[in-house]
Amino acid sequence: MKGYGEFGIFSEAIKFSTKGPVDFIDLTDRILEVVGKSGIRDGIIHVFAPHATGILVINEFTEDLQEDIRKLLGELAPSGNRYRHPWNAHSHLRSLILGSSQTIPLMDGKLLLGTWQSIFFIETDTHARQRTVIVQVMGLRSQR
Repeated sequence: MKGYGEFGIFSEAIKFSTKGPVDFIDLTDRILEVVGKSGIRDGIIHVFAPHATGILVINEFTEDLQEDIRKLLGELAPSGNRYRHPWNAHSHLRSLILGSSQTIPLMDGKLLLGTWQSIFFIETDTHARQRTVIVQVMGLRSQR
């Protein structure tokens, strides 16, 4: 039987740059680094992008799927439509559809992602941006 220490919460910001509209940034390895620093072995991690025009998803990180996602976002919220919000309404609508946070279980120090799953950010704004994602690891630290 495992022995557990105290409950803890560890938070860290990950900063990165995007190249422009519908850019994909795989954050999985950087999130795993935060989990490792936390000392938390069992619990959950919550990843949040504090941006109105950014998306966080868990899915397969392949070029063909990225092209399919670009096509889907373009069909759901085309950039050429007339919206009430100024120049980047389509960016806001795209992020509204897919969301800005994810929660993943953590067991024995490992994220319980599926075989092909990655955690990635999708830029929906009209230009390159500096972005931040907040990672919170919450749970029990194992006794040493």
